[in-house]
Amino acid sequence: MLKSIESVQNEKVKEWKKLLQKKGRDTFNQYIVEGFHLVEEASKNPSLITSIIVRQDVTVPEWVPSSADVFEVSNEIAKAISDTETNQGIFAICKKQEHLIPKQANSFLLLDAIQDPGNLGTIIRTADAAGADVIILGEGTVDPYNPKVIRSAQGSHFHIPLIKGNLFEWVERLKETGVTVYGTALEGAEAYHTVEPKLPFALILGNEGNGVNPNLLEQSSQNLYVPIYGKSESLNVTIAGGILLYHFMNKAHS
Repeated sequence: MLKSIESVQNEKVKEWKKLLQKKGRDTFNQYIVEGFHLVEEASKNPSLITSIIVRQDVTVPEWVPSSADVFEVSNEIAKAISDTETNQGIFAICKKQEHLIPKQANSFLLLDAIQDPGNLGTIIRTADAAGADVIILGEGTVDPYNPKVIRSAQGSHFHIPLIKGNLFEWVERLKETGVTVYGTALEGAEAYHTVEPKLPFALILGNEGNGVNPNLLEQSSQNLYVPIYGKSESLNVTIAGGILLYHFMNKAHS
């Protein structure tokens, strides 16, 4: 049944607006997704969705889960709950997922204080495309449910487990179970292409400005770098991460 809301002062609308901020997402344990592509991706797992919101001039798509509450809202409300300048007029309120490590997981991506939402979203999307099994989000990493992260990831949130954790504990845990842990560094490291990929593996990517915490690098099995042949001082973390992930994941698919 379609429910209509006209006022931005409605309590539901106030709650939805709070989901644009981390505090609100943490309070309600929910996040907001907008745009046809992302809402459709979320709809493939109906248990995640609590509500679908459509602007008055937008037709409710056939793929909307029957279990979700559907709200028709004014253009003013759509603007108020959107994180984009020009919204597509469709939104989903999703429950945060409780992710578990797949039993057969053999490829782990560990993220140390990735702060830019666009970078994190692109890394999640790249890891999904490369076929990585798990992403571990370390302390200082931007909230994965930030709207800009969600847009950059283009639906990969719904495909790959995202787990927050202490990276020092995770590195030790992985090494104890036979996982080779590769850090990334500019100094004291081996060129990535000289290293024969091994499964299972874990790869640590670091902060945009400071790189991986030096103490984490001391814990790793081996540290790698991506050679630069031109005049640039460094690669964006998303590009370096993509190169390294595909280098290792090629092993998994060969």
